[in-house]
Amino acid sequence: METKLPMAQDCFSGHDAASLMAETARLRSIITKRGTLEILIPLCCTTQPVRYKQFRDSIKGVSSKTLASRLKELEKGGILERRAYNEIPPRVEYRLTPKGQELVECVVNLLQWMVKWSGAKG
Repeated sequence: METKLPMAQDCFSGHDAASLMAETARLRSIITKRGTLEILIPLCCTTQPVRYKQFRDSIKGVSSKTLASRLKELEKGGILERRAYNEIPPRVEYRLTPKGQELVECVVNLLQWMVKWSGAKG
């Protein structure tokens, strides 16, 4: 027998708890992989594109291979825009897409919530 959670009407317009919970797996696959937040957070703090070397130099504890993999995944997901220049040495820059900017704004809101409540009890 299936048990339904009590939900307020129109909690998320057109979505029920089961479909929202299924979406959490997709969200986790985007933001919880090692290095992803370390890539996204600096991008929210600038309007300028960020070069691969800047990521590599500033992100500690993430290998170059993992960094390259995360950047590709975020580009494929439409979160980052990658621009390669035909120069020597090669230059590659990344910036947030509108979709990525919206994601980062949500992450920043979650971080603000965490800071607000991190010292609170209950």
